[in-house]
Amino acid sequence: QVQLVESGGGLVQAGGSLRLSCTASGRTFSSWSLGWFRQAPGKEREVVAVISRSGFVYYADSAKGRFTISRDDAKNTVYLQLNRLKPEDTAVYYCAVDTSRTVGIVTSSRGYDYWGQGTQVTVSS
Repeated sequence: QVQLVESGGGLVQAGGSLRLSCTASGRTFSSWSLGWFRQAPGKEREVVAVISRSGFVYYADSAKGRFTISRDDAKNTVYLQLNRLKPEDTAVYYCAVDTSRTVGIVTSSRGYDYWGQGTQVTVSS
């Protein structure tokens, strides 16, 4: 069983920044792909960014140029730096881990085994 604990959400004005963190239990963190997803009210959960075990990164179009995903395997932690935030970025942000894939990444939420509890990000205009 893997437990994920997220932090770093909050209320910020448009144009501001936040840094989300997600710390996982488990001794094989470095072998997992890690993803950040978000879900706004009335919308489906969508991928924001993914980082593979080798450091390959994927960003949704909405995140390119503004958000940065990174990982620190020594701390079992994945980060999501959110810059130049917009009101449409308002959502609950979730981290997730894919413990089964050894090659490549998946951007569908169905490919992830464990999820954090979510952290609210609210961007005011």
